[in-house]
Amino acid sequence: MERSISIEPLTVDHWDAVRSIYLQGIATGNATFQHTVPDWQEWDAGHLPACRLVARSEQEIVGWAALSPVSRRPVYRGVAEVSIYVAEPARGCGIGSKLMTGLIADSEAEGIWTLQAGIFPENTASIELHTKAGFRIVGTRSRLGCMNGHWRDVVLLERRSLIVGT
Repeated sequence: MERSISIEPLTVDHWDAVRSIYLQGIATGNATFQHTVPDWQEWDAGHLPACRLVARSEQEIVGWAALSPVSRRPVYRGVAEVSIYVAEPARGCGIGSKLMTGLIADSEAEGIWTLQAGIFPENTASIELHTKAGFRIVGTRSRLGCMNGHWRDVVLLERRSLIVGT
């Protein structure tokens, strides 16, 4: 069944839905090293004020995307890390692609020239989403972090803008 999806700016009013979708991602064990979702204030402080999106199907929030700065140094002001999460029942419906398209457009409008992502190798759907959006695999960071007593690798991907920073 085809869903009608709108992409909108993420606001504090969406936080309950965003938090719930984030928890679903955490539950997979393959979306993040996080074990818990931070409160709104901590999440808000860790993400760029622009480049925050939600995907809405009718009245339901079914996904979100946001960018985090990779450094406070001015030279890296145009480099950001991608987070995209889709609600479990809505996965595989193209929502991640719509969020990614909006996030790339918004990031370029904000002068961001490089997007990067760190993804567990087991999260093949996320790696595919990113590579289809023009990200390239830079490499694998072996045993980057220990999660639940097991060392996890992280695949590092990046996308250079073709219109910003050229």
